[in-house]
Amino acid sequence: MTRHPRRAAVALALAAGVVALNAGPAIGGARYGYHEWQVRTPEYKAERGSWSTMELPEEYRVNAIHAALLKTGKVLVIAGSGNDEESFDAGTFRSILWDPATDRFTEIPTPADMFCAGHAFLPDGRLLVAGGTQRYELLGDDVVRAAGAVSVRNEDPDAMVRTFPKGTRFTGPNGKAYQATSEFTLPPATKVEFHGGATVTASEVVVWAEALEAGEESVTEKPGQFTVEGLEGSDARNIYGMAEDMTLDKQDFQGTRHTYVFDPDTERYERVEDMAYERWYPSLVPLADGTVLASSGLDGTGRILEGQTEVFDPKTMTWGERIDLTRYFPTYPWLFPAADGRLFYSGSNSGYGPADEGRRPGFWDLTDNSFTTVPGPSDADLLETSGSIMLPPVQEQRVMVVGGGGVGESPRSTTRTATIDLDAPEPRYVDGPDLQAPTRYPHVVNLPDDTTLISGGSSDYRGKGDSDNLVASLYDARTGTLSPAAPPRTARNYHSEALLLPDGRVVVLGSDPLFADARNTIDGTFEQRLEIYSPPYLFQGEQPVVVDGDEELVRGGRATFELGGAGDVASAKLMRPSAVTHATDLEQRTVALDFTVSGGELSVEVPAAAGIAPDGWYMFFVTDSHGVPSRARWVHVSGS
Repeated sequence: MTRHPRRAAVALALAAGVVALNAGPAIGGARYGYHEWQVRTPEYKAERGSWSTMELPEEYRVNAIHAALLKTGKVLVIAGSGNDEESFDAGTFRSILWDPATDRFTEIPTPADMFCAGHAFLPDGRLLVAGGTQRYELLGDDVVRAAGAVSVRNEDPDAMVRTFPKGTRFTGPNGKAYQATSEFTLPPATKVEFHGGATVTASEVVVWAEALEAGEESVTEKPGQFTVEGLEGSDARNIYGMAEDMTLDKQDFQGTRHTYVFDPDTERYERVEDMAYERWYPSLVPLADGTVLASSGLDGTGRILEGQTEVFDPKTMTWGERIDLTRYFPTYPWLFPAADGRLFYSGSNSGYGPADEGRRPGFWDLTDNSFTTVPGPSDADLLETSGSIMLPPVQEQRVMVVGGGGVGESPRSTTRTATIDLDAPEPRYVDGPDLQAPTRYPHVVNLPDDTTLISGGSSDYRGKGDSDNLVASLYDARTGTLSPAAPPRTARNYHSEALLLPDGRVVVLGSDPLFADARNTIDGTFEQRLEIYSPPYLFQGEQPVVVDGDEELVRGGRATFELGGAGDVASAKLMRPSAVTHATDLEQRTVALDFTVSGGELSVEVPAAAGIAPDGWYMFFVTDSHGVPSRARWVHVSGS
């Protein structure tokens, strides 16, 4: 037999080269395969939980901008125009209702564009939705008509309230014509009589107007008085407009005054009294007395409100302006009702506003409009698009702030978490464990085992540069530790939301990336799939069962529930359902309940303070000695 050592050596070298070229992919594939196998094992799920992705039927796919868990257990998903200008121009506004128990979907008639509104639950379980989009922004070359704010005034105290339609024309001092882009209502002037005379103060409403003709000819650079079309006689003298200038500058989104309530029983929106101010990106804060405070937002001309505040009274279904409360915040400020009646501003917000105003955390006292700042946290200039949460239980009055980034389109972000004890003699933020990655837009959700899920987000503005974070963690406030959870499979950043479901799972919706590639050359698309997280406790044995019990709970009283099984109960709690948008959720709170167990009956004590458990609907959970929660029962808490 003849040997060919050179040929053998060449063949061996070629084989070695093939192995070398494929070693990286082979190893990477092996690692990926191992991860896919690992996340499916019972041991992994019991330690870190598990994620699953859900495709919606095509006819129910929407751009989820807002999500709220209703007292029926269904989730209301509000898109409005869904950050899609074509839908806005077409008047196509959408909401869907999802039942997690059956995975059935229902289309809900949506009467107005609730895109970027604010929302809060009323004590009876209806969802208050206020504000939204009056007009989309125009940038750069898209601005072709000069436009600006016109202050329309009426100097006649004896006039009737007048409503002017969209398209009402104004003629400026340059002779050019402009038209209102929305309907507006002008009340009469105010007259105050005194001995020997009277004073008259003109009424005023600010509207946005744009030139009828495109081009620079309609630009004005100095203040001027405008006549209002269609007025005669004394009306023409008493009613007029004033404007600073009309420009071709960037034109921001504009808010509306529209207010609706969504009724979980009829599954329909109902129109109620409008707000005093147009608001886009406002925070609606549920207060201990059952009213709802509206703060911040962009007005009907695209300017951020200077601190005007109003309160909705669910007893009269009307708004009342609080002229004594003038506190400026950036849009979607995180305002938490503290047990002592003050509002705590965590520093978290979702965008619009200058970098040097309204950014410092502190306490807002609603009795005298004073504001007391608190020290910290670190990276205090990176609180925009951060997350905040009242940690469980609410009786301990601890707030955590999570991640965040720089103002506007800044690429900067932080891994910082920090907590603050609101009841401390001198409250101050104390830094906690770092996140796995710098994170803007984090989802922060309290779970019934008293841990907190932190997931998703991106390190750059709206996921730019392929910067989405496919990571999740579980924070334990009892130990102050952060441990890794199973990673989500779907990227989530801007315009996304997450909320706890009655069965103990967490659903995550939305995401509106700016780009779809790392080089930022391909436009992003809105994520319309749902992703559901099943926490570790759902893989650690059977859930406790609450068979029956009281539905109406009175603060300061007791309630009883019938347990199934052996009655192994380690904790009992009330959890308020979420209403979330832009990763901002002001509803979450976990109320710990003292309890006793006798046989198969559980008796709980309901806290007496409205600042701890305000009127409203809650999920009632019990957990066993392993931290496994029951499915929730819906209960209603009130003061009587």
